[in-house]
Amino acid sequence: MKGSFMSKQLQFIFNPSELGAGTRGASLGPEAVRCAARENHSTLFSEHAVLTLAHRNDLLDQPTPYAFAKRIDGMVQVFEIVKNQLKETIDSGKFPFIIAGDHGSAGGTMAGLKMTYPGKRLGVLWIDAHADIHSPYTTPSGNIHGMPIATALGMDQSDLQKNNLDLTTMQYWNQLKSHSLKPADLIYIGVRDVEKEEIHAMQQLNLRNYTVKELRERGLNLCLQEIKEKLASCDIVYVSFDVDSMDPNETSFGTGTPVPNGLSFAEANEILHQMCGLPQLACMEVVEVNPCLDNEKNKMAEQTFRLLNTVVKSLKESWNN
Repeated sequence: MKGSFMSKQLQFIFNPSELGAGTRGASLGPEAVRCAARENHSTLFSEHAVLTLAHRNDLLDQPTPYAFAKRIDGMVQVFEIVKNQLKETIDSGKFPFIIAGDHGSAGGTMAGLKMTYPGKRLGVLWIDAHADIHSPYTTPSGNIHGMPIATALGMDQSDLQKNNLDLTTMQYWNQLKSHSLKPADLIYIGVRDVEKEEIHAMQQLNLRNYTVKELRERGLNLCLQEIKEKLASCDIVYVSFDVDSMDPNETSFGTGTPVPNGLSFAEANEILHQMCGLPQLACMEVVEVNPCLDNEKNKMAEQTFRLLNTVVKSLKESWNN
């Protein structure tokens, strides 16, 4: 399996779902990135096909009965849409680059990779200010974009349960759990805003988090080399990049949950550049651009577009070598 992802054609997948977010506007993120490309007179999205997924954002126009997993009924459908399209894209010989609304649907991405590569070991690099490892049993908000890692690991953290779920929520939650990922194959970069239940899970599962401080004290290249060595034992690798991993004071506050003291743009750019060289890289995803919250017009989308340029160039170089 290793080394089998070379010579791919890039396929952009826009996923406008924002069912998992606590604020509105992330659904506009993919098109905001395309607007940034147009402002820069870029042909990126004509050179590479763009496929836009169906969504269930209509559910945002009505109350949800699922307080501890808001609109989970719609998220079950979003997971299926993402899974099926991901498999179709990969089966057609294309490399999927997903630009999504909120991070919740990334659980569907990991489930889709498991479905596409049954029996293969999935490695995940999760670049984010948040651990996203809550479940409906522990969530303080009920927002599913705080739960995608838990869906992939198939965990509830029932030992720390504080929310009493109704039967329907439990059934939907069990449908979202894919068990597509093992704790040893998950690596975090930049996580710095966590609740006690997430701290407990990270300690209990011995999850590795490269903090911004560590990256700078030990050196970014050394840390990235360690990460590549850790992921080398995996058959396929998925890199998920939440724009809130970057420092909002440098980049933008145009994301749902900005957290200070994050990665610089240059650090994020270098991380993505180096990950493009992984021979097992099977999918990349960027999430949580929210132009409705941007304090500097469309700056977050513009920064994301710059990152995309690096990724596309780096992927082409990797595939051609």
